[in-house]
Amino acid sequence: MLLKADAAVDLFSPELCHELADMAAAQKISYTQALFAPEQLEGACLVIAATDDEAINVAVSEAAKARNIPVNVVDAPVLCTFTMPSIVDRSPIVIAISSGGAAPVLARLIRSKIETMVPAAYGRLAILAADFRTRVKERFASSQQRRIFWEESFQGPIAELVFSGQEATARQALAEMLAGDVGMIHRGEVYLVGGGPGDPDLLTFRALRLMQQADVCVYDKLVSPEVMELVRRDAELVYVGKARDRHTLQQEEINELLVRLAKEGKRVLRLKGGDPFIFGRGGEEIETLMENGVPFQVVPGITAASGVSSYAGIPLTHRDFAQSCLFTTGHLKDGSVDLDWPTLVRPKQTVVIYMGLVGLPEICRKLVEHGMPGAMPAAVVQQGTTIRQRVVVADLFTLADKVAAEELKAPCLIIIGEVVKLREKLAWFEPGQAS
Repeated sequence: MLLKADAAVDLFSPELCHELADMAAAQKISYTQALFAPEQLEGACLVIAATDDEAINVAVSEAAKARNIPVNVVDAPVLCTFTMPSIVDRSPIVIAISSGGAAPVLARLIRSKIETMVPAAYGRLAILAADFRTRVKERFASSQQRRIFWEESFQGPIAELVFSGQEATARQALAEMLAGDVGMIHRGEVYLVGGGPGDPDLLTFRALRLMQQADVCVYDKLVSPEVMELVRRDAELVYVGKARDRHTLQQEEINELLVRLAKEGKRVLRLKGGDPFIFGRGGEEIETLMENGVPFQVVPGITAASGVSSYAGIPLTHRDFAQSCLFTTGHLKDGSVDLDWPTLVRPKQTVVIYMGLVGLPEICRKLVEHGMPGAMPAAVVQQGTTIRQRVVVADLFTLADKVAAEELKAPCLIIIGEVVKLREKLAWFEPGQAS
Protein backbone atom coordinates (compact mmCIF):
# COMPACT_ATOMS: atom_id res chain seq x y z
CA MET A 1 0.00 0.00 0.00
CA LEU A 2 2.93 2.34 0.60
CA LEU A 3 4.20 1.61 -2.91
CA LYS A 4 0.73 2.24 -4.30
CA ALA A 5 0.93 5.68 -2.67
CA ASP A 6 4.22 6.31 -4.55
CA ALA A 7 6.36 6.06 -1.43
CA ALA A 8 10.08 5.26 -1.64
CA VAL A 9 10.47 2.35 0.79
CA ASP A 10 13.83 1.66 2.47
CA LEU A 11 13.89 -1.61 4.36
CA PHE A 12 16.45 -2.53 7.04
CA SER A 13 16.48 -6.10 8.35
CA PRO A 14 18.94 -8.94 9.03
CA GLU A 15 17.01 -11.15 6.59
CA LEU A 16 14.06 -11.10 4.18
CA CYS A 17 11.15 -13.39 3.40
CA HIS A 18 10.82 -14.55 -0.20
CA GLU A 19 8.13 -12.00 -1.07
CA LEU A 20 10.18 -9.01 0.11
CA ALA A 21 13.32 -10.45 -1.46
CA ASP A 22 11.53 -10.58 -4.80
CA MET A 23 10.44 -6.96 -4.38
CA ALA A 24 13.99 -5.91 -3.58
CA ALA A 25 15.36 -7.83 -6.58
CA ALA A 26 12.81 -6.06 -8.78
CA GLN A 27 13.99 -2.74 -7.27
CA LYS A 28 10.53 -1.95 -5.97
CA ILE A 29 12.06 -1.35 -2.55
CA SER A 30 15.56 -0.54 -1.29
CA TYR A 31 17.00 -3.17 1.05
CA THR A 32 19.94 -2.99 3.46
CA GLN A 33 20.91 -6.13 5.37
CA ALA A 34 21.54 -4.77 8.86
CA LEU A 35 20.35 -4.59 12.42
CA PHE A 36 18.68 -1.37 13.52
CA ALA A 37 20.77 1.77 13.89
CA PRO A 38 19.33 5.24 14.61
CA GLU A 39 21.16 6.81 11.63
CA GLN A 40 19.00 4.69 9.30
CA LEU A 41 16.15 7.09 10.00
CA GLU A 42 17.88 10.15 8.56
CA GLY A 43 15.81 11.67 5.78
CA ALA A 44 12.76 9.49 6.43
CA CYS A 45 9.31 11.05 6.53
CA LEU A 46 7.65 7.98 8.06
CA VAL A 47 8.97 5.07 10.14
CA ILE A 48 7.39 1.66 10.74
CA ALA A 49 8.84 -0.91 13.16
CA ALA A 50 7.56 -4.41 12.45
CA THR A 51 9.78 -6.66 14.57
CA ASP A 52 8.99 -9.18 17.28
CA ASP A 53 11.80 -7.81 19.49
CA GLU A 54 10.41 -5.38 22.07
CA ALA A 55 13.80 -3.77 22.74
CA ILE A 56 14.31 -2.97 19.06
CA ASN A 57 10.77 -1.62 18.77
CA VAL A 58 11.39 0.71 21.71
CA ALA A 59 14.69 1.87 20.20
CA VAL A 60 13.08 2.60 16.83
CA SER A 61 10.24 4.51 18.49
CA GLU A 62 12.58 6.64 20.62
CA ALA A 63 14.90 7.40 17.70
CA ALA A 64 12.02 8.47 15.48
CA LYS A 65 10.47 10.65 18.18
CA ALA A 66 13.84 12.32 18.81
CA ARG A 67 13.90 13.31 15.14
CA ASN A 68 10.21 14.34 15.07
CA ILE A 69 9.42 11.63 12.51
CA PRO A 70 6.00 9.94 12.74
CA VAL A 71 6.45 6.34 13.89
CA ASN A 72 4.23 3.29 13.97
CA VAL A 73 5.17 0.17 15.93
CA VAL A 74 3.02 -2.78 14.94
CA ASP A 75 0.76 -4.05 17.74
CA ALA A 76 2.26 -1.58 20.25
CA PRO A 77 0.01 1.53 20.37
CA VAL A 78 1.92 3.04 23.31
CA LEU A 79 5.06 3.30 21.15
CA CYS A 80 3.26 4.90 18.20
CA THR A 81 2.79 8.53 17.25
CA PHE A 82 0.31 7.45 14.58
CA THR A 83 -1.62 4.28 13.77
CA MET A 84 -2.50 2.71 10.44
CA PRO A 85 -6.25 2.79 9.84
CA SER A 86 -8.22 0.20 7.95
CA ILE A 87 -9.24 1.85 4.70
CA VAL A 88 -11.99 1.56 2.13
CA ASP A 89 -10.28 2.57 -1.10
CA ARG A 90 -12.57 4.05 -3.72
CA SER A 91 -9.89 6.35 -5.09
CA PRO A 92 -10.01 9.28 -5.12
CA ILE A 93 -12.47 8.64 -2.27
CA VAL A 94 -10.73 6.98 0.69
CA ILE A 95 -12.45 6.16 3.98
CA ALA A 96 -10.27 5.43 7.02
CA ILE A 97 -11.41 3.56 10.13
CA SER A 98 -9.15 3.64 13.15
CA SER A 99 -9.44 2.36 16.70
CA GLY A 100 -6.30 4.22 17.78
CA GLY A 101 -4.53 0.88 17.95
CA ALA A 102 -6.94 -0.47 20.57
CA ALA A 103 -8.81 -2.97 18.38
CA PRO A 104 -7.44 -3.28 14.84
CA VAL A 105 -9.48 -6.41 14.14
CA LEU A 106 -12.68 -4.55 15.03
CA ALA A 107 -11.65 -1.72 12.72
CA ARG A 108 -11.26 -4.24 9.91
CA LEU A 109 -14.71 -5.67 10.63
CA ILE A 110 -16.21 -2.19 10.48
CA ARG A 111 -14.37 -1.63 7.22
CA SER A 112 -15.96 -4.76 5.77
CA LYS A 113 -19.41 -3.41 6.66
CA ILE A 114 -18.66 -0.10 4.98
CA GLU A 115 -17.34 -1.96 1.94
CA THR A 116 -20.84 -3.38 1.41
CA MET A 117 -22.41 0.09 1.51
CA VAL A 118 -20.01 1.95 -0.77
CA PRO A 119 -19.90 0.49 -4.30
CA ALA A 120 -16.57 0.42 -6.12
CA ALA A 121 -18.05 2.76 -8.72
CA TYR A 122 -18.00 5.66 -6.22
CA GLY A 123 -14.42 6.30 -7.30
CA ARG A 124 -15.56 6.75 -10.91
CA LEU A 125 -18.34 9.02 -9.71
CA ALA A 126 -15.79 11.17 -7.86
CA ILE A 127 -13.64 11.43 -10.98
CA LEU A 128 -16.69 12.52 -12.98
CA ALA A 129 -17.46 15.19 -10.38
CA ALA A 130 -13.88 16.43 -10.47
CA ASP A 131 -14.05 16.79 -14.26
CA PHE A 132 -17.19 18.93 -13.99
CA ARG A 133 -16.33 20.86 -10.83
CA THR A 134 -15.13 24.04 -12.56
CA ARG A 135 -18.10 24.09 -14.93
CA VAL A 136 -20.54 23.65 -12.06
CA LYS A 137 -18.90 26.50 -10.16
CA GLU A 138 -19.26 28.74 -13.21
CA ARG A 139 -22.89 27.69 -13.74
CA PHE A 140 -24.08 28.21 -10.14
CA ALA A 141 -23.06 31.34 -8.29
CA SER A 142 -23.95 30.32 -4.74
CA SER A 143 -22.54 27.45 -2.74
CA GLN A 144 -26.08 26.40 -1.80
CA GLN A 145 -27.05 26.00 -5.47
CA ARG A 146 -23.94 23.95 -6.10
CA ARG A 147 -24.65 21.76 -3.09
CA ILE A 148 -28.21 21.02 -4.25
CA PHE A 149 -26.98 20.29 -7.77
CA TRP A 150 -24.37 17.81 -6.57
CA GLU A 151 -26.75 16.15 -4.08
CA GLU A 152 -29.24 15.53 -6.88
CA SER A 153 -26.47 14.27 -9.15
CA PHE A 154 -24.96 11.91 -6.57
CA GLN A 155 -28.30 10.41 -5.50
CA GLY A 156 -30.19 10.30 -8.77
CA PRO A 157 -30.01 8.92 -12.31
CA ILE A 158 -26.56 10.42 -12.98
CA ALA A 159 -25.02 8.30 -10.23
CA GLU A 160 -26.99 5.26 -11.31
CA LEU A 161 -25.67 5.60 -14.85
CA VAL A 162 -22.12 5.58 -13.47
CA PHE A 163 -22.84 2.64 -11.16
CA SER A 164 -24.24 0.61 -14.07
CA GLY A 165 -21.20 1.32 -16.24
CA GLN A 166 -22.79 3.93 -18.52
CA GLU A 167 -20.27 6.69 -17.85
CA ALA A 168 -20.47 8.26 -21.31
CA THR A 169 -24.23 8.63 -20.92
CA ALA A 170 -23.72 10.03 -17.42
CA ARG A 171 -21.34 12.69 -18.73
CA GLN A 172 -23.81 13.65 -21.44
CA ALA A 173 -26.65 13.86 -18.92
CA LEU A 174 -24.56 16.00 -16.55
CA ALA A 175 -23.63 18.31 -19.41
CA GLU A 176 -27.32 18.66 -20.35
CA MET A 177 -28.20 19.54 -16.76
CA LEU A 178 -25.55 22.26 -16.73
CA ALA A 179 -26.92 23.59 -20.00
CA GLY A 180 -30.29 24.08 -18.36
CA ASP A 181 -32.04 20.76 -18.91
CA VAL A 182 -32.71 19.99 -15.25
CA GLY A 183 -35.63 17.74 -16.07
CA MET A 184 -33.44 14.70 -16.55
CA ILE A 185 -32.38 14.63 -12.92
CA HIS A 186 -36.04 14.47 -11.91
CA ARG A 187 -37.04 11.72 -14.32
CA GLY A 188 -38.38 8.52 -12.89
CA GLU A 189 -36.77 5.13 -13.11
CA VAL A 190 -37.69 1.55 -12.24
CA TYR A 191 -35.38 -0.82 -10.36
CA LEU A 192 -36.35 -4.43 -11.01
CA VAL A 193 -34.66 -6.14 -8.06
CA GLY A 194 -34.46 -9.77 -7.06
CA GLY A 195 -34.99 -10.07 -3.32
CA GLY A 196 -33.67 -13.63 -3.13
CA PRO A 197 -35.34 -16.57 -1.38
CA GLY A 198 -35.83 -14.88 1.99
CA ASP A 199 -32.59 -14.54 3.96
CA PRO A 200 -31.61 -10.83 3.73
CA ASP A 201 -27.92 -11.74 3.91
CA LEU A 202 -28.29 -13.21 0.40
CA LEU A 203 -29.10 -9.82 -1.18
CA THR A 204 -26.55 -8.32 -3.54
CA PHE A 205 -24.81 -5.05 -2.64
CA ARG A 206 -26.49 -3.34 -5.57
CA ALA A 207 -29.94 -4.57 -4.56
CA LEU A 208 -29.48 -3.16 -1.06
CA ARG A 209 -28.31 0.21 -2.40
CA LEU A 210 -31.31 0.60 -4.69
CA MET A 211 -33.67 -0.54 -1.93
CA GLN A 212 -32.32 2.27 0.24
CA GLN A 213 -32.90 5.05 -2.29
CA ALA A 214 -36.26 4.18 -3.88
CA ASP A 215 -39.23 6.52 -3.44
CA VAL A 216 -41.80 3.75 -3.95
CA CYS A 217 -41.55 -0.01 -3.38
CA VAL A 218 -43.90 -2.26 -5.35
CA TYR A 219 -43.60 -5.71 -3.80
CA ASP A 220 -45.28 -9.11 -3.75
CA LYS A 221 -45.99 -11.88 -1.25
CA LEU A 222 -42.78 -13.81 -1.95
CA VAL A 223 -40.59 -11.05 -0.48
CA SER A 224 -39.75 -12.00 3.10
CA PRO A 225 -40.45 -9.61 6.00
CA GLU A 226 -36.73 -9.54 6.78
CA VAL A 227 -35.93 -8.29 3.28
CA MET A 228 -38.73 -5.71 3.45
CA GLU A 229 -37.12 -4.30 6.60
CA LEU A 230 -34.20 -3.12 4.46
CA VAL A 231 -36.32 -0.95 2.16
CA ARG A 232 -35.92 2.78 2.75
CA ARG A 233 -37.98 3.67 5.81
CA ASP A 234 -39.92 6.56 4.27
CA ALA A 235 -40.57 4.87 0.91
CA GLU A 236 -44.19 4.40 -0.13
CA LEU A 237 -45.07 0.69 -0.03
CA VAL A 238 -47.46 -0.74 -2.63
CA TYR A 239 -48.44 -4.39 -2.18
CA VAL A 240 -49.31 -6.24 -5.37
CA GLY A 241 -49.08 -9.77 -4.02
CA LYS A 242 -50.32 -12.60 -6.16
CA ALA A 243 -51.44 -16.05 -5.12
CA ARG A 244 -53.01 -18.82 -7.19
CA ASP A 245 -56.42 -17.56 -8.43
CA ARG A 246 -56.21 -14.51 -6.15
CA HIS A 247 -54.53 -11.33 -7.33
CA THR A 248 -54.33 -7.92 -5.66
CA LEU A 249 -53.56 -6.58 -9.14
CA GLN A 250 -53.46 -8.37 -12.46
CA GLN A 251 -50.02 -8.51 -14.10
CA GLU A 252 -51.05 -6.04 -16.78
CA GLU A 253 -52.16 -3.58 -14.06
CA ILE A 254 -48.80 -3.97 -12.28
CA ASN A 255 -47.00 -3.21 -15.54
CA GLU A 256 -49.01 -0.01 -16.01
CA LEU A 257 -48.54 0.97 -12.36
CA LEU A 258 -44.77 0.88 -12.78
CA VAL A 259 -45.01 3.08 -15.87
CA ARG A 260 -47.30 5.59 -14.16
CA LEU A 261 -45.16 5.91 -11.02
CA ALA A 262 -41.96 6.35 -13.05
CA LYS A 263 -43.57 9.01 -15.24
CA GLU A 264 -44.48 10.89 -12.07
CA GLY A 265 -40.70 11.24 -11.54
CA LYS A 266 -40.43 8.61 -8.83
CA ARG A 267 -37.67 6.06 -8.31
CA VAL A 268 -39.66 2.83 -8.27
CA LEU A 269 -38.35 -0.34 -6.65
CA ARG A 270 -40.07 -3.39 -8.12
CA LEU A 271 -39.04 -5.92 -5.50
CA LYS A 272 -39.57 -9.59 -6.26
CA GLY A 273 -38.79 -12.78 -4.41
CA GLY A 274 -35.99 -14.84 -5.92
CA ASP A 275 -34.77 -13.67 -9.33
CA PRO A 276 -36.93 -11.40 -11.53
CA PHE A 277 -36.24 -13.43 -14.66
CA ILE A 278 -36.89 -16.91 -13.24
CA PHE A 279 -40.67 -17.33 -12.99
CA GLY A 280 -40.84 -13.73 -11.77
CA ARG A 281 -42.51 -12.18 -14.84
CA GLY A 282 -39.73 -9.63 -14.99
CA GLY A 283 -39.56 -9.98 -18.75
CA GLU A 284 -43.22 -8.99 -19.10
CA GLU A 285 -42.69 -5.93 -16.92
CA ILE A 286 -39.64 -4.57 -18.71
CA GLU A 287 -41.35 -5.09 -22.07
CA THR A 288 -43.98 -2.58 -20.95
CA LEU A 289 -41.33 -0.22 -19.56
CA MET A 290 -39.42 -0.27 -22.84
CA GLU A 291 -42.57 0.31 -24.86
CA ASN A 292 -43.24 3.42 -22.76
CA GLY A 293 -39.69 4.75 -22.77
CA VAL A 294 -39.22 4.31 -19.00
CA PRO A 295 -35.57 3.85 -17.88
CA PHE A 296 -34.95 0.78 -15.76
CA GLN A 297 -32.30 -1.41 -14.17
CA VAL A 298 -32.42 -5.14 -13.51
CA VAL A 299 -30.64 -6.59 -10.46
CA PRO A 300 -30.54 -10.41 -10.38
CA GLY A 301 -31.27 -12.23 -7.16
CA ILE A 302 -30.51 -15.72 -5.88
CA THR A 303 -33.34 -17.81 -7.23
CA ALA A 304 -35.28 -20.08 -4.86
CA ALA A 305 -33.97 -23.27 -6.44
CA SER A 306 -30.39 -22.34 -5.61
CA GLY A 307 -30.89 -20.71 -2.22
CA VAL A 308 -33.56 -23.02 -0.81
CA SER A 309 -31.87 -26.24 -1.91
CA SER A 310 -28.60 -25.08 -0.35
CA TYR A 311 -30.24 -24.29 3.00
CA ALA A 312 -32.10 -27.61 2.86
CA GLY A 313 -28.82 -29.49 2.41
CA ILE A 314 -29.78 -30.78 -1.04
CA PRO A 315 -27.22 -30.16 -3.83
CA LEU A 316 -28.99 -29.76 -7.16
CA THR A 317 -26.26 -31.62 -9.02
CA HIS A 318 -23.94 -34.40 -7.92
CA ARG A 319 -21.72 -36.55 -10.09
CA ASP A 320 -23.12 -39.75 -8.58
CA PHE A 321 -26.81 -38.82 -8.81
CA ALA A 322 -27.61 -35.93 -11.18
CA GLN A 323 -25.70 -34.42 -14.07
CA SER A 324 -28.40 -31.89 -14.95
CA CYS A 325 -31.06 -29.82 -13.25
CA LEU A 326 -34.41 -28.65 -14.61
CA PHE A 327 -36.51 -25.78 -13.28
CA THR A 328 -40.23 -25.65 -14.02
CA THR A 329 -43.33 -23.94 -12.67
CA GLY A 330 -46.13 -25.91 -11.05
CA HIS A 331 -48.91 -24.10 -12.85
CA LEU A 332 -49.19 -22.35 -16.17
CA LYS A 333 -50.90 -19.09 -17.08
CA ASP A 334 -54.27 -20.88 -17.42
CA GLY A 335 -53.89 -22.52 -13.98
CA SER A 336 -53.21 -26.03 -15.30
CA VAL A 337 -50.36 -28.40 -14.46
CA ASP A 338 -50.02 -29.76 -17.98
CA LEU A 339 -46.22 -29.93 -17.98
CA ASP A 340 -43.71 -31.61 -20.30
CA TRP A 341 -43.82 -34.88 -18.38
CA PRO A 342 -41.50 -36.95 -20.67
CA THR A 343 -38.75 -34.35 -20.16
CA LEU A 344 -39.28 -34.24 -16.38
CA VAL A 345 -38.88 -38.00 -15.91
CA ARG A 346 -35.48 -38.33 -17.59
CA PRO A 347 -32.93 -40.18 -15.42
CA LYS A 348 -29.90 -38.62 -13.76
CA GLN A 349 -31.45 -35.18 -13.34
CA THR A 350 -32.91 -33.08 -10.55
CA VAL A 351 -36.33 -31.49 -11.05
CA VAL A 352 -37.17 -28.30 -9.16
CA ILE A 353 -40.79 -27.18 -9.25
CA TYR A 354 -41.81 -23.65 -8.30
CA MET A 355 -45.35 -22.83 -7.16
CA GLY A 356 -46.41 -26.48 -7.19
CA LEU A 357 -47.88 -26.95 -3.72
CA VAL A 358 -51.55 -26.87 -4.74
CA GLY A 359 -50.98 -29.28 -7.64
CA LEU A 360 -48.60 -31.57 -5.72
CA PRO A 361 -50.84 -34.71 -5.74
CA GLU A 362 -51.35 -34.47 -9.49
CA ILE A 363 -47.67 -33.70 -10.12
CA CYS A 364 -46.57 -36.81 -8.22
CA ARG A 365 -49.19 -38.97 -9.97
CA LYS A 366 -48.28 -37.72 -13.45
CA LEU A 367 -44.56 -38.23 -12.91
CA VAL A 368 -45.14 -41.86 -11.89
CA GLU A 369 -47.53 -42.38 -14.81
CA HIS A 370 -44.85 -41.19 -17.23
CA GLY A 371 -42.20 -43.53 -15.90
CA MET A 372 -40.52 -41.96 -12.87
CA PRO A 373 -40.09 -44.53 -10.07
CA GLY A 374 -42.60 -44.09 -7.28
CA ALA A 375 -39.77 -44.56 -4.81
CA MET A 376 -37.94 -41.51 -6.20
CA PRO A 377 -36.88 -39.29 -3.25
CA ALA A 378 -38.53 -35.87 -3.12
CA ALA A 379 -38.66 -32.92 -0.74
CA VAL A 380 -40.90 -29.92 -0.18
CA VAL A 381 -39.29 -26.91 1.49
CA GLN A 382 -41.45 -24.21 3.06
CA GLN A 383 -40.06 -20.66 3.38
CA GLY A 384 -36.55 -21.85 2.70
CA THR A 385 -33.50 -19.88 3.95
CA THR A 386 -35.56 -18.19 6.70
CA ILE A 387 -36.02 -19.03 10.38
CA ARG A 388 -39.44 -20.41 9.39
CA GLN A 389 -37.95 -23.04 7.07
CA ARG A 390 -39.55 -26.49 7.22
CA VAL A 391 -38.59 -29.51 5.14
CA VAL A 392 -40.64 -32.61 4.37
CA VAL A 393 -38.86 -35.56 2.71
CA ALA A 394 -40.61 -38.60 1.27
CA ASP A 395 -40.96 -40.42 -2.05
CA LEU A 396 -43.40 -39.72 -4.88
CA PHE A 397 -45.89 -42.28 -3.54
CA THR A 398 -46.17 -40.64 -0.11
CA LEU A 399 -45.04 -37.03 -0.56
CA ALA A 400 -48.44 -35.39 -1.12
CA ASP A 401 -50.04 -37.10 1.90
CA LYS A 402 -47.09 -36.28 4.13
CA VAL A 403 -47.08 -32.61 3.10
CA ALA A 404 -50.81 -32.40 3.76
CA ALA A 405 -50.34 -33.97 7.19
CA GLU A 406 -47.61 -31.46 8.02
CA GLU A 407 -49.87 -28.63 6.79
CA LEU A 408 -47.17 -26.87 4.81
CA LYS A 409 -48.18 -23.50 3.37
CA ALA A 410 -46.89 -21.47 0.43
CA PRO A 411 -44.30 -20.40 -0.49
CA CYS A 412 -42.89 -23.88 -1.02
CA LEU A 413 -40.34 -25.38 -3.40
CA ILE A 414 -40.45 -28.99 -4.60
CA ILE A 415 -37.19 -30.86 -5.26
CA ILE A 416 -37.32 -34.29 -6.90
CA GLY A 417 -34.37 -36.56 -7.59
CA GLU A 418 -31.80 -38.90 -6.13
CA VAL A 419 -29.89 -35.90 -4.70
CA VAL A 420 -32.60 -35.59 -2.02
CA LYS A 421 -30.98 -38.63 -0.34
CA LEU A 422 -28.00 -36.44 0.51
CA ARG A 423 -30.03 -34.24 2.83
CA GLU A 424 -29.72 -36.79 5.63
CA LYS A 425 -25.96 -36.23 5.57
CA LEU A 426 -25.68 -32.62 4.44
CA ALA A 427 -28.49 -30.80 6.28
CA TRP A 428 -26.90 -27.87 8.11
CA PHE A 429 -29.65 -25.25 8.50
CA GLU A 430 -32.44 -26.51 10.74
CA PRO A 431 -34.29 -23.59 12.35
CA GLY A 432 -37.73 -25.21 12.28
CA GLN A 433 -39.36 -28.59 12.56
CA ALA A 434 -37.93 -30.95 9.92
CA SER A 435 -39.74 -34.10 8.83
